[in-house]
Amino acid sequence: MRIINPTTEEIISELREDTQESVQLKFQSLRAASLLWRQMVLRDRIACMIRFSDLLQSNIEHLSQVLTSEVGKPLQQSRNEINGARARILWLTDNAEKYLSDEVMSADKNLVEKISYEPLGVICNISAWNYPYLVGLNVFVPALLAGNTVMYKPSEHSTLTGMEIQKLIHESGVPAEVFQVAAGAREVGEFLLDLPFDGYFFTGSYKTGKYIYEKVAARMVPCQLELGGKDPLYVCDDIVDVNSVAAGTADGAFYNNGQSCCAVERIYVHEKVYDAYVDAFIREVKSFKIGSPTEEGTYIGPLCRKEQVEVLRSQVRDALQKGAVVATGGRPMEGKGYFFEPTVVLNATHEMDVAREESFGPVIAIMKVRNDEEAMRLMQDTAYGLTASVYSESQVRAESILRQINAGTGYWNCCDRVSAALPWSGRNHSGFGATLSHAGLRAFTRPKAYHLKH
Repeated sequence: MRIINPTTEEIISELREDTQESVQLKFQSLRAASLLWRQMVLRDRIACMIRFSDLLQSNIEHLSQVLTSEVGKPLQQSRNEINGARARILWLTDNAEKYLSDEVMSADKNLVEKISYEPLGVICNISAWNYPYLVGLNVFVPALLAGNTVMYKPSEHSTLTGMEIQKLIHESGVPAEVFQVAAGAREVGEFLLDLPFDGYFFTGSYKTGKYIYEKVAARMVPCQLELGGKDPLYVCDDIVDVNSVAAGTADGAFYNNGQSCCAVERIYVHEKVYDAYVDAFIREVKSFKIGSPTEEGTYIGPLCRKEQVEVLRSQVRDALQKGAVVATGGRPMEGKGYFFEPTVVLNATHEMDVAREESFGPVIAIMKVRNDEEAMRLMQDTAYGLTASVYSESQVRAESILRQINAGTGYWNCCDRVSAALPWSGRNHSGFGATLSHAGLRAFTRPKAYHLKH
């Protein structure tokens, strides 16, 4: 397996992919270690994850360089991701005992009723490349805390980072037979789907998630899917600081080159503030520094995957053919690397791919609306349901709109953010199930009811 630097298009490493036999052996070791790991005192498992977080901090520069080299993320954004991962680990370890310990529901002198949260067993985590630390630890950290053993398959586009994660997990005190990495592309994923895991947790595209769900459905074990989004944002007419809103929402659309499940993908702006907002938004986008992700100050680096360049080119072409206007950007950049200009599409409609299909790149469609009702109708016109955002001076107005949007997360005066204290979940083609929060800790357990009569 060749690891290609998306900035230079050079091969930076070659790795041996797992085979069906090696995956089978790793699974067997995870199964054999399952009982021993689940019997470990919870506080000892928590201590391992705290040490893992400390190791992330002490190795942050090396880890950031590796991540940037294989996915093209600007170096500072790689550092930000690792620091964000540490913040999530802190919440999960601080709250693990509260949500994973036995819970007494009622007790009197004759009868005690309690719930015990037992681990699922051996977990399969097929993960994504865009935030390998964040989306990975959303699964494997709570899974390990809950007493499960884990087979972690990083994306083939972030395998070097996956190997670094495995090394530090083992250094933290987690036995090698408790956490294993499966390295490879689609074929290795197929090997994993043929094994009798006790739970499957996938982060990626709707198409692949649907395939996995159908493939393992007959086993009747948990299968949780965190999929894509076409996340809408509405700018109301009562906003006061147009420049600030434009800057914040441009960041929500273009951070990590737009390669985020919860990146803002379509913007609706009330006609009363449309012109001022669009002018400020375009100014902000034109100020982004584009270039090598290893240069300090770079905001837009290359796309991770070469094929996505053509996806974006096709969306822009479709929009132009159907009457849209490109206010800035719109083309791949010349020279080495998978670079695409930050692109703002105006006069978009829902007949265009750019307003309906996930872009997963630095392309945003902005549309003018007459009122809240039109905005809500268009925000709901999607097969996805991950996040939705409203910018307004009125919290009442914003929450009224958000309550009517079928999405797992609602934002008022913010966007493109995740908190470890809140569940991360999708609706419709954005998937189902939850990571993070108490729900995410308990997602890796099976509750057992105890009726204890004296």
